[in-house]
Amino acid sequence: MDDRLNTIRQGDCVAGMNALKAGSVDLIFADPPFNIGYDYDVYQDSVAAEQYLDWSGEWIAAAHRALKPDGTFWIAIGDEYAAELKIASQKIGFHCRSWVIWYYTFGVNCTKKFSRSHAHLFHFVKDPENFTFRDDDLDNRIPSARQLVYNDKRANPRGRLPDDTWIIRPADAIGELSPDDENWTLPAIESPADDDNTWTLRPQDLADRFKSDEDTWYFPRVAGTFKERAGFHGCQMPEQLLGRIIRACSHENDLVVDPFSGSATTLAVAKKLGRQYLGFELSPEYVKHGMSRLEGIRVGDRLDGAEEPLASAPATKKRGKKDKSAKPRSATEQRYSEVQKQLTELGVSEAYRLTHAGYSADRLIADPQLNESFIDACRRLGLMGDPRHWNRLLFRLRKSGHLSHIETTRETSLSWADCDAYLFASEIALQMMLDEQRAGSLDEILCDPELAAQFDAIAGRFAPGFSPLQYRWAALKLRKQAKLARSRGSVLDPPRMSKMQSVEDYIATDVPQQPGVYVITGKAKHKLYVGEALNLHTRLTAQFGDANAHANWTNFSDTLKIQTFRTETAPAEMLAWQSCLIDRYNPRLNFHELRTTV
Repeated sequence: MDDRLNTIRQGDCVAGMNALKAGSVDLIFADPPFNIGYDYDVYQDSVAAEQYLDWSGEWIAAAHRALKPDGTFWIAIGDEYAAELKIASQKIGFHCRSWVIWYYTFGVNCTKKFSRSHAHLFHFVKDPENFTFRDDDLDNRIPSARQLVYNDKRANPRGRLPDDTWIIRPADAIGELSPDDENWTLPAIESPADDDNTWTLRPQDLADRFKSDEDTWYFPRVAGTFKERAGFHGCQMPEQLLGRIIRACSHENDLVVDPFSGSATTLAVAKKLGRQYLGFELSPEYVKHGMSRLEGIRVGDRLDGAEEPLASAPATKKRGKKDKSAKPRSATEQRYSEVQKQLTELGVSEAYRLTHAGYSADRLIADPQLNESFIDACRRLGLMGDPRHWNRLLFRLRKSGHLSHIETTRETSLSWADCDAYLFASEIALQMMLDEQRAGSLDEILCDPELAAQFDAIAGRFAPGFSPLQYRWAALKLRKQAKLARSRGSVLDPPRMSKMQSVEDYIATDVPQQPGVYVITGKAKHKLYVGEALNLHTRLTAQFGDANAHANWTNFSDTLKIQTFRTETAPAEMLAWQSCLIDRYNPRLNFHELRTTV
């Protein structure tokens, strides 16, 4: 494999692509600066139109040179220069196959013009007769309405290709598609049935999502069965959007290039889908974060967002049926309820806006200092409820997408290496509280300040000296990766562990300073804990070499034995080994979601 690939190169993309061997790239996806004044790290996104177009011609020509004769080129661009870049690309030698409209919802409010709710995706090829488009691949087809809604025997069992208007939420919006002014009830603001609800099969079932003041309009076509027929006729890209493009326009092991790597989403998806990849990025900071993201990904990992093809379609309303179970409420009572619920939502949202300091809702709830400010703000606003209620409502609002209008500008960065010294303590504290039925979930623990303090105390006994934010964020990180760890762990065979010996004897020996997994066994050969560590010596010395730390384990058993297995694996894979052994030994203190059979 070319060691110059599968990385992000810091520097100018024009020079970078011109340095590639001509005709060596299979697919280029470009999401260039729009020249609308966006605040990039090192790039000025506001230059004279002529200068912007001249520069665009340079990098598009470099892309044309780098692509193979049957290569494919995609550009994502806003309204301001969509027409100009399409013409420029065609003059350079590209042929346009599709002009896709991405309807992303949560559009940008505009004044004296329709609110922006879409971007343009141009699909170009070098040779209009010879190019890659895997239209017969089932991964690139979706079930048709005839299949899922009408059960029509005439339906093609292979489904159909998607339309050229794609309804996909932005990558930073979570939850169901819902307009900003939609009425809701507190019990309804739960995590959606599909947390990532990324695709919509039938736009006609979301007709109310297309607003009259937006610049993407939806009108159902006049079909033969309709009476009307008259005889004629934002931002970081979502992973699933890139997945659709990369799956359709490239093959496994093909080279995918992103001239403007940014958050490295194109490269992340290419890696997950088994492609080689190369990115160019001006900002050293973006390169650093992008490489960190890529290091945590393995080929075959799932894309973020709801998977395609869909297994079900949104419910299509049927005429003549009414919900007889619904009990009527007076208009006055209904109005009072709506007002109070809406004001509560607005109050919690406003308290978050005032106190989040640029961080996500997860960080605000996990960070005691930020959370205290948020709770004080809720109190000052006179909201109904208590801290536990406000935190839980904030989580629900975040999951349902109702905080998308509040910008987050700061990242909470905590790598596996950063939390290696206390991740195990967070895991043990979480599982102990779940086993003792003090709480039913991590969310419940973090949302209740009293339970969160208990969690901190337990974690602090096993790994003293760290902050509550560190313990809590490690638990969030663990839960987020649990599903991926189970999937990766299912591929592994349980290793042959070392000979069982007492913890005291093992610590007295020369414990290896390398990554590994270990199993702690108590009385009657009952397994207590399966751990993973980037450095077995550091971890086990801290866990069992200190008398106070050791005492916490003797509360479970007065005899402790240990087995180890040394690994030579990256931090991203350590949880997979842990999950593999948890599934084999079923230990008492490990987080239950790491087990294959949850």
